[in-house]
Order: sequence, then C-alpha cells, then structure tokens
Amino acid sequence: MAIPRPFTFLLLAAVLAAGPAHAQDTAESRQLAPGFTTRPAATRLVVLPADMELFSISAGGVTEPRADWTEAAQKHFSDALQAHKGRLGVQAPAPTPAQMDEFSDVLALHRAVADAVFIHHTQSSMRLPTKQRRLDWSLGSESVQALRERTGADYALFTWIRDSYASPERKATMVAMALLGSFMLGGEQVGYASLVDLKTGRVVWFNELSRMSGDLREPQPAAETVEALLKGFPKQQ
Repeated sequence: MAIPRPFTFLLLAAVLAAGPAHAQDTAESRQLAPGFTTRPAATRLVVLPADMELFSISAGGVTEPRADWTEAAQKHFSDALQAHKGRLGVQAPAPTPAQMDEFSDVLALHRAVADAVFIHHTQSSMRLPTKQRRLDWSLGSESVQALRERTGADYALFTWIRDSYASPERKATMVAMALLGSFMLGGEQVGYASLVDLKTGRVVWFNELSRMSGDLREPQPAAETVEALLKGFPKQQ
C-alpha cells in the first residue's frame, strides 16, 4: 500500500530529525560502560604515567625504538595532561617511577584488555555478539586492589601509545616509490585511554586513536594528541 504524500514528508522529517541524535547516542554509549555517566564529586582520580614508546621507520620499513624521542614525548604528554586538570577533576598523587615497577603487571593487563576493547568493541566487523555493543570489560577487582590501596584513588586513567615516524631515508623511498605508482606507509599513531573503576576493575570509559598523523615529539602537537585521547572523558559531578 502506498504511503500518502503528507505522511511521507512527516516520516522523512522524523528520520532526519532522529538521525543525528541517534548517531550521537551511539557515539556516547560506545565510550561508556552501561549505567555509568559521571564520576561522583567525592571520588579521586589517579593519572598513571603513559605506557609510551616512539619509533623511527627505516627506509626498508624496520621500526627502531628511539629512547630520546620517548623521553621527550613523556614530558610533553604529562604537561599536556596537567593542562586538563579541570576536566580530570580531583586527583590523587601519581605513583613514583619506582612504585610503578610494582604495577607493571597491571599495565600489561590493561594493554591486553584495551587491545580486546579496540578490536571487539570499536571495530564493528569484529564485535562480540555476547557483549551486545556494550562497553563491558574489566581488569578484575583483585588486579587493581593494590593500586587503589597505594594511591587512595577511586578511579585510574590508563594511557597506552605507540607512535612511529618515517626517517629521512624512508621519506625519500616513499617519494621514489610514489613516482613509480606504489604507495608506502609512513608513520602511525595508535593509542588507548581507559578510565578504570578501582573498586571493581571495570573499564567505565574508553577512547582510542588510530591515525597516520600526530607528533608527540613537540609540545603543541602532543597537546593535540592528549585532547584527542580525552575526547568524551566523563566529567566529575
């Protein structure tokens, strides 16, 4: 049966009006665990040092760790995070580098869980049916108990980043291959940011970066990376 013309216009208008709102709801819910919206006012957040490493890509495509770049990037990244104190809310003192050695297992666990979230939650083709598109992942309460007791924090912000840059030789090779009609990849920036409830170990917010731009070696572009990673970060009441 044909739909009368006036109702066709009304239906089209309703779809157009609902479309952006639905897309927004989907984007927001994708980052938040079910039932979580904001952090209570009385809670404290510990911002853990970023698990970060920077690499140079040789002409042949071999990635080589650059400790000097990583050291500079850690400082730029940390400084940029501190510029977001208002967004991050009340903070607990971060563990010292020596103390962080005690939590290396927790950092490794976060990396594994974040990998799973990235693959099976943010990538539509790899979603797990049992999750029903919900951010339903956890590090486990026992795994984060020591971190909670040591810092006195209620939540922890974990960040993991790997950044690579084409060397001058790589860039020259890319230009030469482009002239021959072949495309070669340059650098890539991949990162995760997770807000974890230290009482339950549950990941209550997650965001990711996967792009061929960004530069953590300089303060200003590092600040842009932090801004991108914190997009959608839940406010404190």
